[in-house]
Amino acid sequence: MSHFLSAGNLQRNAVLITGFLLLWNSGFIGAKFGLDYAGVYTLLAWRYWMLAGLLLVYLALRGKLHWPGTRATGLTALVGLFAHGVWLSCVMIALEIGIPTGIVALVVALQPMTVGALSGRVTGEPTSVFAWIGMLVGFAGVFIAVMSRARLDNTVPALWYLVPFGSVIAFTIASLLQRWIETYSPGDHVPVALALFYQALATATLATIPALWLEDMSTRWTVEFIAVQVWLVLAVSLGAYALMWKLIERMDAPRVASLFYLGPPITMLMAWIAFGDTLQINDLIGLVITALGVVLIYKFRRSRR
Repeated sequence: MSHFLSAGNLQRNAVLITGFLLLWNSGFIGAKFGLDYAGVYTLLAWRYWMLAGLLLVYLALRGKLHWPGTRATGLTALVGLFAHGVWLSCVMIALEIGIPTGIVALVVALQPMTVGALSGRVTGEPTSVFAWIGMLVGFAGVFIAVMSRARLDNTVPALWYLVPFGSVIAFTIASLLQRWIETYSPGDHVPVALALFYQALATATLATIPALWLEDMSTRWTVEFIAVQVWLVLAVSLGAYALMWKLIERMDAPRVASLFYLGPPITMLMAWIAFGDTLQINDLIGLVITALGVVLIYKFRRSRR
């Protein structure tokens, strides 16, 4: 039995996966609230300056704040810019300009296939036929859950529907780059907390430029907005991203990417709990089919060294 499938590792990975899925998908709910109080880039800037400040204090108090080297810092900052800045801004811009949430979720769900298609050349971890079958089954589940709700809006120009594809490209690059570092350049590995600090600093710096230029950092400060920011910083930016990088350290990139198939149906379940959105039978069917696809990927995934 492989290292990944040993009883102890399976249990630990299951805990990491469950925590990641719950925290990660809560970010979509938080973003929906946050956009009522600030623009896309302003929301990102406040969020990541707060995150960088918290990590700075934490690392300083623990004596773990240091410069890991220009190459290692540059690589981890680049991963952060794609995984945090570009990915999140494309998702939120798509929602802000009126693209239906279901369409955005469906497009983002293409990421596991892009990671699977490219992982062989980038990380030396090719995707087996069975894993591709699992990906297709997972995509079918997403399609069923999302398309039953999605309604194209004729008032939105067709070209704007390309915006969420930026998220797919950005997070695919980030996932493969991080896995490449772990596999082929371990000397450039940066501990999770320190990596998140440099990623947050890079994202906050980059987001502040359009936030000032396009939005004047205009923010409607309320108790609700502060609560949303605290959740986005602590639960999503700290909790979910830390768990994700831990998973990437322990698992190959296509396996981690396949977890995003569960995003749309889980988000729908959360919206049902948080907002009272009607839960349709197709949502439950899609969730079951998607889960089956993820199981197939985990069960039959074969890695070639």
